[in-house]
Amino acid sequence: MVKEEHKVVVLGAPHSSAPIMSTVINIQNDIVVPDHIVWSLFNTLFMNCCCLGFVAFTYAVKSRDRKMVGDVIGAQSYASTAKCLNISTLVLSLLTIVLFIVFIATGTLLSIKAFLQAMKNHQGY
Repeated sequence: MVKEEHKVVVLGAPHSSAPIMSTVINIQNDIVVPDHIVWSLFNTLFMNCCCLGFVAFTYAVKSRDRKMVGDVIGAQSYASTAKCLNISTLVLSLLTIVLFIVFIATGTLLSIKAFLQAMKNHQGY
C-alpha cells in the first residue's frame, strides 16, 4: 500500500499595503408578475363564453405556480396568455349579451307590430 502525504500551507494576510475593497450587488428578487387569477375566476363563473374563461383560469393558475417556483419568464408567459384569453372572453361575452338584448328588443317590437296588425285585421270583419 502506498501512503501519500499532503501538506497544507496556511496563507496569512496579503502582503500588499493596499486596502481591501469589496463590492456589494443587491439583486431584487421581488419581480411582480400579475397572474390575473381573480379576473380569470370572474370570467369562469360569469362570462364563460366557449369555455375560454376556464382556459384562462387554468393559465392563471399555471402562472401562479411558475411564480412560486421562481420561474419568472414562464410565469410571465402564462400570465400573458391568461390576459389575452380573459380579454377574448370578456369581448365575446359582452358581444353575446348585447346581441341577445338587440334580438329580444327587435323580436318584441316585431311581435307587438304583428299583434297590432292582427287586431286591426280582426276589427275589420
